[in-house]
Amino acid sequence: MKKAGLFFGTFNPIHIGHLVIANHMVEFTELDEVWFVVTPKSPFKSKQTLLDNNHRYQMVFEAIREYPKLKVSTIEFDMPQPNYTIHTLVKLEEKYGSELGFALIMGADNLIHFHKWKNYEMILENYGIFIYPRVSGELQKSGLISHNNIHLTQAPIMEISSTFIRKQHHEGKNIRPMLPEAVWKYLDEMNFYR
Repeated sequence: MKKAGLFFGTFNPIHIGHLVIANHMVEFTELDEVWFVVTPKSPFKSKQTLLDNNHRYQMVFEAIREYPKLKVSTIEFDMPQPNYTIHTLVKLEEKYGSELGFALIMGADNLIHFHKWKNYEMILENYGIFIYPRVSGELQKSGLISHNNIHLTQAPIMEISSTFIRKQHHEGKNIRPMLPEAVWKYLDEMNFYR
């Protein structure tokens, strides 16, 4: 059975750091595909800098167009908000469970707080979790690090953030090298984050 790694995020915007991590996971782990699961804009939060769901989906779509092992998913767009990862996993199992196995992809910083997630024990017992390193190196703080379903990877450390990109673009700095070319074109044409 093929295995898909789920890379959750707002991808506001998707940048080369996201692509490097996703590509590393699909080329150097047992994952056959990586799905970018675009997290919807919460109706409860009026975050002005968060672009509409469909624009963020489109940027991911453009970014991965030439990477056949990378996919984009809108599975959470129609789910009630706020949504929990466990609910998304259940929905994905219902839809694709006969042909695909799923795993999560997360940064080491997220693992430290993973025990606070809804039904984290169920996720941990039933799904692999592939961890990419962060500069902070605080991974040892997690008591879950030695669990059989936790897979530490040697993915490159990417210290680029969407927040930084939005802020610098707003201030008129050239952020083009941090984005896939197709994403830069889309963002520039739509005049986002100015």
